[in-house]
Amino acid sequence: MDLDAWIDQAVRPLTDALAAVVFFKLPVAGTELPLVVLWLLASGIVFTAYFRFASFRLLGEALRLILPRRGAADAATERTSSEVSHPERTTGEVSHFQALATALSGTVGIGNIGGVAVAISIGGPGACLWMIVAGLLGMATKLVECTLGVLYREEHADGTVSGGPMYYLSRGFAETGWPKLGRALGAFYAAGIFIGCLGIGNMFQSNQAFAQILNVSGGEASVLHGRGWLFGLLLAFAVGLVIVGGMRSIARVTARIVPFMAVLYLAIAFGVIALNAEALPFAFAKIFSGAFTGEGVAGGALGAMIVGFQRAVFSNEAGIGSASIAHSAVRTARPASEGIVSILEPLIDTVIICTTTALVLLTTLYYDAELFAVAEAGGSGGVEITSQAIARRFAWAPLPLAVAAILFAFSTMIAWAYYGEKGWSYLVGQRPGALAFYRLLFCACIVIGASVQLDAVLDFSDAMVFMICVPNILGLYWLAGFARRELESYLESRSSG
Repeated sequence: MDLDAWIDQAVRPLTDALAAVVFFKLPVAGTELPLVVLWLLASGIVFTAYFRFASFRLLGEALRLILPRRGAADAATERTSSEVSHPERTTGEVSHFQALATALSGTVGIGNIGGVAVAISIGGPGACLWMIVAGLLGMATKLVECTLGVLYREEHADGTVSGGPMYYLSRGFAETGWPKLGRALGAFYAAGIFIGCLGIGNMFQSNQAFAQILNVSGGEASVLHGRGWLFGLLLAFAVGLVIVGGMRSIARVTARIVPFMAVLYLAIAFGVIALNAEALPFAFAKIFSGAFTGEGVAGGALGAMIVGFQRAVFSNEAGIGSASIAHSAVRTARPASEGIVSILEPLIDTVIICTTTALVLLTTLYYDAELFAVAEAGGSGGVEITSQAIARRFAWAPLPLAVAAILFAFSTMIAWAYYGEKGWSYLVGQRPGALAFYRLLFCACIVIGASVQLDAVLDFSDAMVFMICVPNILGLYWLAGFARRELESYLESRSSG
């Protein structure tokens, strides 16, 4: 038995047991509802109502804050005006835009290309509408967790800052009289994000990136076939160069990569949609009719709804809390300002990019149902199905699409390297030696991920990432009043000039 097969077999029983708990499914009307999806979705509904639809009302303010000139001016004003009242909050490492780009790089990934194809194949076109609804609801959850992330962040002697669920759970619960519970929840979250970063944020990404390289270079006939370790070494070197500089280095890279890869992918996708404009009425009709009838889907309309919700919450990670770790590094004196910026994440990730992918599929392969069925029957994965759809109009498209997919994977890795680093340092402290060990471990896992297929290990890390949404959302409910107070204070100061 190969080493990777032996590891897979050894870890599988633990993985299956954990997944059975985290992804427990409740039978409902002929289909199955994962309770973790319901838990994440419910928080979006509660916070959308509790914050009086602020996630929709403040979209203009979010865009204003990330504009270079206005954002810089606001940051300078905040630092000056808060020197007396909030001296502890004037720290930070990156701009609003850089914090947003880093957080987006952690969510915009392979799932935006391939996951949507899988969702449509399982839940039908109607899943797209519910995916959009869940994305819109997730904006409110991001608003809360990223406001709290900045509010309870911690400054270190070297000028860097740390924030995120570990800190608002421990410090927030201590502030309300429950210090032991807060420390326990914070440590559990930190351990979960550390384990998760090595799997879903690392090995899975390098594995999928190598698969894309292999696919466009000839598959089994490629000179790279069997040389995943070489690709992994090169990728690990590139990632290492970025993460060694900490958040400032990561933010500089993501601020350039994220806009480029998003524009590259959307330009190709919009081109396909434009050339298939005659199929758009068909696509929209299928989306709306399928959302309420669920034709051909297990569980009918409810089945389509569940699949759409699942794709959205798995894509934008609202409620997981990971994005607040990146947003906590922002240079601002007003925590709510970064919470407002964070509402753009689910909008860009789910509502714009995922919906665009869905329209590409519906106006090409799904428009000719036989072709979509052939693609599925041929064992094609989600990315391959999307690639086939785009190639119907642009034969050269699989190559730039592969480049976009690799950039998605690379940017996701450097963002999750930072998330895992903050979880690790929360557990073991800010010692230079411990930090160097973590970064070496992270880069080593990139090589492993590109070389072998450790399904059980990846499934285990996936389950851990979604398990930590339980303490995170409990903390959000407990501390939501503090976040709303910060938001109201910020809006009052903005209205008074």
